[in-house]
Amino acid sequence: MLTGPHCLLRALEPEDLDYIYRVENDTSIWEASHTQTPYSRFLIRQYLENAHQDIYEAKQLRLLIEEITTQQPLGLIDLFDFDPQHRRAGVGILVSDASERGKGIGTEALGLLVDYAFRTLHLHQLYANIDPENEASIRLFTTFGFASCGLKREWNLRDGRYRDEALYQLIHTQ
Repeated sequence: MLTGPHCLLRALEPEDLDYIYRVENDTSIWEASHTQTPYSRFLIRQYLENAHQDIYEAKQLRLLIEEITTQQPLGLIDLFDFDPQHRRAGVGILVSDASERGKGIGTEALGLLVDYAFRTLHLHQLYANIDPENEASIRLFTTFGFASCGLKREWNLRDGRYRDEALYQLIHTQ
């Protein structure tokens, strides 16, 4: 587990099935995760059965953000597109309950993940794909030094119109 003062990041457990089912089927966040269809409990159960795979095997790592004192799930944070040869990975984060956003949970969780990625996995760089209108995510990532390094024009189709997607990158300068 990766532990901060208020939250910890931990591996997914079979007991997380109901929480992940709710998150994955929350249509209000499908846009951020590029989800288009609901997930069944069966598929999520299968995913959880394989969640033990090493990041080198699965090329991704999904961790649950948990409140320390109550042990309540607060969100999910991921490393994806893990590339050990080039020592890089993408980062995704979600604080699932909108009422919990803006309270520092994402900042603490991202700080723990960035530290883990650079100190333990010895990655050279992390990147994030962010909607240019998502000011909260831009603030979160730039807090840690992620810098805008490109814009993918008309990258995502949403509500009948194409939207840009910004690429943010953090290079570890040991």
